[in-house]
Amino acid sequence: MTMPWTIAPQPVGSPESAALLREYLIDVADRWYVLYEGRTSTPEEIERHLAEDPSDDLAPPDGVLLVARYGDEQAGCVGLRRLDERTAELKRMYVRASRRGLGGAALLLGAAEEAARAWGVERIVLDTRQDLVEARALYARHGFAEIPRYGNSPYAEVWMGKELTVLAR
Repeated sequence: MTMPWTIAPQPVGSPESAALLREYLIDVADRWYVLYEGRTSTPEEIERHLAEDPSDDLAPPDGVLLVARYGDEQAGCVGLRRLDERTAELKRMYVRASRRGLGGAALLLGAAEEAARAWGVERIVLDTRQDLVEARALYARHGFAEIPRYGNSPYAEVWMGKELTVLAR
């Protein structure tokens, strides 16, 4: 029997959200450190990155953290924050390795687009890295295309965006 996916907003400061956001950071940091330094991240580096780039902006009224569950298990998350009246930014897209390949990432991306439409924004943008090939492929499959650089993330190498059809009010 296939387990059902459910996705719902969750407070960014909850222990469950903090655990998922930490897992996300370890996942992307380890990939970066292995690629560029031939090692995984240290706990101290993870703590420093969490302090330097907190997820506080993924809270209402101009942000949201959506958490995916696979059955009863927390399995992933995606954040969305409003940049301006027209634009929202996708942040912290993550599915636990044990649940990848089961459709959760596409569902999370769809839920983020739905939340952005509910805000009335017209487009979603994101930044990512060249080595995150699976993420870039997911975004491209769902209509995201490369756009000019925005923001100043020191780790961003690729910027993507998607125009949304805004729901009638």
